[in-house]
Amino acid sequence: MHIIGIAGASGSGKSQLASNIQHSFDDADVMLLSEDNYYKDQRNLSMAQRNLMNYDHPDAMDHALLADHLAELSAGRSVCRPVYSFHDHCRTLETVTIKPPKVLILEGILLFSEEKLRNLIDLRVFMEVPLDICLIRRLERDVHERGRSMESVITQYQTTVRDGYLEHILPSRSYADLLVPEGGDNPAAVAMLTARIQVMLTE
Repeated sequence: MHIIGIAGASGSGKSQLASNIQHSFDDADVMLLSEDNYYKDQRNLSMAQRNLMNYDHPDAMDHALLADHLAELSAGRSVCRPVYSFHDHCRTLETVTIKPPKVLILEGILLFSEEKLRNLIDLRVFMEVPLDICLIRRLERDVHERGRSMESVITQYQTTVRDGYLEHILPSRSYADLLVPEGGDNPAAVAMLTARIQVMLTE
C-alpha cells in the first residue's frame, strides 16, 4: 500500500485536494483517511474542560494509534477507525471498518510533526495558503458544518490555532516533497498527484 500525506493549516484545502484526487479512482483502489478522527478521546473531561484544550498541538492527537493503523493497513489487514465528534470534542462510541486500499490519501494538520508517523508516508504534500484565507474558510466550515459559533471559532484561532500553526505545522513544511499553493482546487496539483497515483497503482 502506498500512502500520500497532505498536511497544512486548518482551512488550507487539504480535504478538498484529497477529494478532488480521489474522484478519479475507484474507492477500493484509492481511499481517503483523515487525521481528525484520531484526536484523543476526552470523555473523562467536562465540556468546559474540552473547550479549553489545545487541538493544534501534537499531544492532542493519538498518533500512536494512527501509526499502528497505517502499519496494519500496509500489512493487508483491516482496522477499526475511530469516529470523532467536533461538536462534543470526543470520540463517538462507533467505529468504521477500513479495508486496505492500494493507495491511501491521508490528510491532517499535524501529519509531519512526528518522525514515526511521517516516515510511514511515501509522498508528503504541504498546502501553502495564507493564514487569512485559512481563517475565512475555517469560519465558514466550523459554523455551517460543525455547529460552532463565530465567536468561539475566532477565540480558538486567537488562543491556539495561529500559534499552533507557527510552532508545529509550519516547521513540518520542511519535510514535504511537494508544496501546493492556492488550495485544494489547484488544477496543476490535482493533475500531478492523479498521475502519480496512476503510477502507484501499476507498481
